[in-house]
Amino acid sequence: MADHKDKGHGGGGNDKTATIIVEATPHEWPKNEDITYAQVVTLEFPDYPQHPERTYSVTYKKGHGNKPEGVLSPGGSVKVKDGMEFNVTDTGQS
Repeated sequence: MADHKDKGHGGGGNDKTATIIVEATPHEWPKNEDITYAQVVTLEFPDYPQHPERTYSVTYKKGHGNKPEGVLSPGGSVKVKDGMEFNVTDTGQS
């Protein structure tokens, strides 16, 4: 079970998921796929889809070489990399 050299599946990569860290909590995400602002916020605040009026500050680090860190704005997305870290801060508490 710990053998990661699974040759039974076609495709390039050995693992199909990356582990991303959202506020110190690991989450699995499809490797090299984009993750959107809303998806990152929902991982941290599962009720976000019911409260779209709330705004959050989303920053990331340990991303891909061309954009290793930055800010994820509403409507934006970024390509996931294994070990990437996201911080989500609620800026719209009323």
